[in-house]
Amino acid sequence: MEDSKRIYIFIRITVQPTPIDDVYEETSFEPGRHTGCMSWTAAAIPEQTGRTIVVTGANSGIGLEATRELARNGAAVIMACRSVDRGESAAGNVLADVPDATLCVEHCDLASLDSVRAFAERLRDEPIDVLINNAGTMAIPRRETDDGFETQFGVNHLGHFALTGLLLDNLRADRETDGESAIARDARIVTVSSGLHERGAIDFEDLHGDRSYDKWDAYAQSKLANVLFAYELERRLRTAGDPITSIAVHPGYADTQLQFRGIDGRGSQVRLAMRKLANTLLAQSAPQGALPTLYAATAAAAESGAYYGPGGPMNMRGSPERQASSDRSYDVETARRLWDRSVELTGTEYDLPTPTPAVDVEY
Repeated sequence: MEDSKRIYIFIRITVQPTPIDDVYEETSFEPGRHTGCMSWTAAAIPEQTGRTIVVTGANSGIGLEATRELARNGAAVIMACRSVDRGESAAGNVLADVPDATLCVEHCDLASLDSVRAFAERLRDEPIDVLINNAGTMAIPRRETDDGFETQFGVNHLGHFALTGLLLDNLRADRETDGESAIARDARIVTVSSGLHERGAIDFEDLHGDRSYDKWDAYAQSKLANVLFAYELERRLRTAGDPITSIAVHPGYADTQLQFRGIDGRGSQVRLAMRKLANTLLAQSAPQGALPTLYAATAAAAESGAYYGPGGPMNMRGSPERQASSDRSYDVETARRLWDRSVELTGTEYDLPTPTPAVDVEY
């Protein structure tokens, strides 16, 4: 019953309209869906030769499929993986499909700030064109990271918050072309959230679930944090006049191993069978689920500060489109409070100013 209830909740929240008229007042973006990229597929990815792209969680699911398509189109992909063995196996999978792929597997455990810092240090002199904050964990029993954070909040949000801050200079870095300095342009940060962020709320009094813990509430909080972070980062970049783009995406309901991680090893064959049935009936493939990420990372029309997801039934499948995220995701005060708390928890300072009022409502 528990899993069937969860599936019902997921479907229900994804079809709720988002009443955010006040956010869009006096802007060019109307509430609801935009269909400008409804026919977009991986075949439309522009040439990526000469670009370096970091993908966290690149060894499976959305991250693996994004890696495959980016490499197919010429990008050099740095596969940031918690398990180097699984990362190398995934790289072999990509190379079997794209023999000339340029791939580099690097260890990066987002559950350890020391690992995140070490990864960033190894990339210190590497110009980066795109950072895809993709790795995550979903609906697991309460655990803690090496730094004492609740794992879902720690991995899904805080690990990526720290990583992004540490790689900002890489995204700004000049490239050497024929002995002359060429400014690396069109740098992007893509943060992967979930439609379930709509059920999320940031509990500043109990961020890590010490007092009470529900695995789905914790997941939803972490995914809302992803969207709040992407928007606040975009506001700060614009205030600084920094050309880096920050975009949030969600994959809809994609058939990946992420949904099974909270079940594996817990001995519930009924739950496992129900999840597999739901994936068969409702989910799109992992390559299709990767399309919003790929669109945000490569399409010329992708807009900074936007939120992209599948435009099909209940926003669970289909080609990517620009969408409205939840009311809570546009709360500037919550975003700034979360930012400050994230700096405090991770020790990662950004050389970006607090946003000016003029950029607060331009979505």
